[in-house]
Amino acid sequence: MNKKIVAHLCLGSMLMVMLFPVHARVLKIATISPDGTFWMQEMRAGANEIKEKTRGRVVLKFYPGGVMGNDANVLRKIRIGQLQGGAVTAGSLSAIYPDIDIYGLPYLFSSYEQVDLVRSKMDGTLIEELEKKGFVGFGLAEGGFTYMMSDSPLHTVEDVKDKKVWIPSGNKVGEAVFGSANIAPVTLPLSDVLTGLQTGLINTVIVSPIGAIALQWHTRVKYMVDDPLTYVSALLVIDKKAFDKIKKEDAEIVRDVMSRAFVRIDRQNRKDNIAAREALKNQGIEFISLSKKVLNEWRDIAKIAVKSLEEKNQYSDVMYKQIMGNLKTAGSVHP
Repeated sequence: MNKKIVAHLCLGSMLMVMLFPVHARVLKIATISPDGTFWMQEMRAGANEIKEKTRGRVVLKFYPGGVMGNDANVLRKIRIGQLQGGAVTAGSLSAIYPDIDIYGLPYLFSSYEQVDLVRSKMDGTLIEELEKKGFVGFGLAEGGFTYMMSDSPLHTVEDVKDKKVWIPSGNKVGEAVFGSANIAPVTLPLSDVLTGLQTGLINTVIVSPIGAIALQWHTRVKYMVDDPLTYVSALLVIDKKAFDKIKKEDAEIVRDVMSRAFVRIDRQNRKDNIAAREALKNQGIEFISLSKKVLNEWRDIAKIAVKSLEEKNQYSDVMYKQIMGNLKTAGSVHP
């Protein structure tokens, strides 16, 4: 063979090795978020940017649409090494780091202004503390306020006692709230809720407007109590042991790219939830405003629930004092 041809082939092979790493670090990440959603679009765009900037040394491979199971299943598969990460709700991580779901305490927030002020002061600390517990996070993404929605009007606490109220399996906040109100909720997997509404197994749900529409639950309810019950959030987490195997310069790229992606997701989710509220109204869902007396009843129930959660170590005293102090500041800005 011509020596020049051999030399060119050798040079080409060397360039290929330099440009395309033989051993890319692949991070397998699962989520219940369906493919094609804004979440997935942003995470995939982030993954493409990471692959380009690391020259293929870091690859994020996604498993959307719940193909790896619910959040609990995803976290279990992370523990055994089948997955390296997941886009999950903050509540699903509460067993690992209880304070990560402190924004989900009942009747904590009453406005987005309060949410924004508190989160500006506390998000960073929560993400840092979560990493100490073994999970690298890239920022919280708003899921929005949740509301009680039902097939009949719920003007009083007694009205709710007559309903078949659904809460997610293992939802400690929901169990505490309804337990404090002497209401026995029905626990079902997320995938079974629509069927439960259709068959009458349940007739009341607690969900965000965007969630109600995305999951088609709004087709089975007629009323929404227009008083935020909880605030939900979610985040992308990667097992720290797997993340620490990435080269330092590549890890910085992953943190930068995915953190920016979650800022965009967070902002878009706010817009989508506001639009979803209007969509519910336009589709005939009646919004119910509670009397001051009933509002106070629900807040008294919430206080009992929060005390119960404290006794079960569902949040730390330090973080609770911090969030309540921030809320006082937020209250002075927006009553």
